[in-house]
Amino acid sequence: MKIGFGFDTHQLVEGRPLLIGGILIDHYKGSLGHSDGDVLIHAICDALLGAMGLADIGTHFPDNDPSLKGIDSKILLQKVVKLVKSEGYSIANIDTTVVLQTPKMITYVGQIKSCLSEILSIKESQIAIKAKTSENIGFIGREEGVSAYAVVLLEQIRIMRGKKQMGNQPIKF
Repeated sequence: MKIGFGFDTHQLVEGRPLLIGGILIDHYKGSLGHSDGDVLIHAICDALLGAMGLADIGTHFPDNDPSLKGIDSKILLQKVVKLVKSEGYSIANIDTTVVLQTPKMITYVGQIKSCLSEILSIKESQIAIKAKTSENIGFIGREEGVSAYAVVLLEQIRIMRGKKQMGNQPIKF
């Protein structure tokens, strides 16, 4: 088993879309970033890469690469998941927190879980998304930014006598 932690933060500015967990959030400000600025997906990417000991999202997808300008962060997450699987690991669960003053995220949690479940090829029950405010304190409280945290648990996939096995428990087909 491997555990990884990820964090990301983005400035909020007018004239940009606000994407969180692959879902467009209705807000007058959006995340400033080289990519689409999806703070939650970036935190998840960092958690997955960290668990594998593979540096961070900026190392794999640098902000000075013009081919990544405006890229959909879901594509970045798909590439990271492919890398994790190629190293013989699967995702046991992901626990995340999004910190945003407004709008309230609770109405989007189901959509975000559904989107991430599809990208990660895991059940929605393996994904936790908590939404918090900063109680009007600091840059998040002033609606100048958004932050996200993610923790991931990975399990090694083993092939034994023609049967897939995760950790010490056989996968049921």
